[in-house]
Amino acid sequence: MAASLVAALPLAADAAQKTLVALGDSLTQGYGLPEDDGLVPQLQAWLSAHGADVKVVNAGVSGDTTAGGLARTDWALVPQTSAVMVLLGGNDLLRGLPPEAARTNLDAILAKTEARHLPTLLIPMVAPDNYGAAYKAAFDAIYPEIAAKHGALLAQPYFAPILGAGDRATALRTLMQDDGIHPNEAGVARAVTVLGPKVLELLAEVH
Repeated sequence: MAASLVAALPLAADAAQKTLVALGDSLTQGYGLPEDDGLVPQLQAWLSAHGADVKVVNAGVSGDTTAGGLARTDWALVPQTSAVMVLLGGNDLLRGLPPEAARTNLDAILAKTEARHLPTLLIPMVAPDNYGAAYKAAFDAIYPEIAAKHGALLAQPYFAPILGAGDRATALRTLMQDDGIHPNEAGVARAVTVLGPKVLELLAEVH
């Protein structure tokens, strides 16, 4: 009997571990970076260093729009999912897609996580000024409004800690890849220092 109990202990430990599904696009997938330097592995390391017993699952697909993320949501949310982090919208912006479409898709994604009672963290993207004031206002409003509607946590915009501090030209040179779209290892690390505490707050909602 004692031997059976000892054998069961690793299973019990595994059962206690939380599973965070990171649903996103190339920013989540880790485009252009070595395997250990992307958002998911850096976030995993940060969370582990801060005492969180969690496995972060990389459900990022390069090139995905909010529509692509929605199409993948049902199968991305594996049965053991404890919480969800959503980072989508960048490719909608790159393609100049209507903000109304992004709103509809993100609304549907969070409706799915809410229906499964999964604590969810929504990470905003911000439209650039050259899209025009009306487009920017409509797009930027999506994230706080959808998060409030579904009771989700709202993070800072993903690029805020990367491009929002200091000289933008310096940040583009030192924290971004050559394409000017994706952060490099140092840029991801800076984003994780801001995102990490919010993820800990998310994981505290898991019961």
